Amino acid sequence: MTEKTTPRAGAPKRGGKPASSESYLKITLVRSLIGYPRRQRDTARGLGLRKIRSEVIRKETPEILGMVRKISHVVKVEAVEKP
Repeated sequence: MTEKTTPRAGAPKRGGKPASSESYLKITLVRSLIGYPRRQRDTARGLGLRKIRSEVIRKETPEILGMVRKISHVVKVEAVEKP
């Protein structure tokens, strides 16, 4: 016999925020990537950061937040309204 499993009380719900409340991040490269591992340089390039003081605006998604977290020591992040 199989039993139906129900989510535990207090378990996080998946799905995140509703689509209408999109938030954006302004990410600025503030330090040089010279001397840092290749993966960190590639992460900055993947975000669209090329030179010091270059800025990009990206949607706040788990993928972008993970990339920012990997290079948090060389970037400045600000929350901005929809561009």
